[in-house]
Amino acid sequence: MSVSYAGTTWWGITHNTTMRFPADDMERRKWQNPEVILSRIGIKEGDIFVDVGCGEGFFALPAARIVGEKGKVYGIDINPRAIEHLTLEAANLRLGSLQAIASEAEKTIICTGCADVVFYGISLHDFSEPEKVLACARYMVKESGMLIDLDWKPVPTPFGPPLAIRFPEEKAKAMIIQAGFRIQYVREVGPWHYCITAEPVT
Repeated sequence: MSVSYAGTTWWGITHNTTMRFPADDMERRKWQNPEVILSRIGIKEGDIFVDVGCGEGFFALPAARIVGEKGKVYGIDINPRAIEHLTLEAANLRLGSLQAIASEAEKTIICTGCADVVFYGISLHDFSEPEKVLACARYMVKESGMLIDLDWKPVPTPFGPPLAIRFPEEKAKAMIIQAGFRIQYVREVGPWHYCITAEPVT
């Protein structure tokens, strides 16, 4: 079972609690700018972008603006209310390239070999079976595509998920490699997050 509570504030929540974090969360944008992050990843017009654990679209909505009508964004989240919010917002913004899907990430394969980017925006640690989630990613990603894991460092922060459920870089890298990827590089994204970029082993 997947869970989703990626956002700015965690007040005594448990690991299997689902909460709402809006896509237009201005507080979150102060410490995590989605346009800057997506630009550094290198997504472009026409790309197919799969956002796993998308919530209400903090990354999926700006990604849809970038890929445009020639591209496609798939947002996957187990929370149907989040998907409902995302679907309505995409319609309001006339982002026809965005398709939001309420489903468990451990069981969801949108396509085989279609994705330019499979993306986890501070969500990989949330899944109860992340190895299965990554196995699904391996099916979806193109031979020339990439997997991106943006997640919390396992260090004290002013807010964020409990330290006990965060993945150290080495653990995340090991799981990604086990799923059939090769690590390209790891970089820091601000003081609290790391970002792993990996490519499929062919």
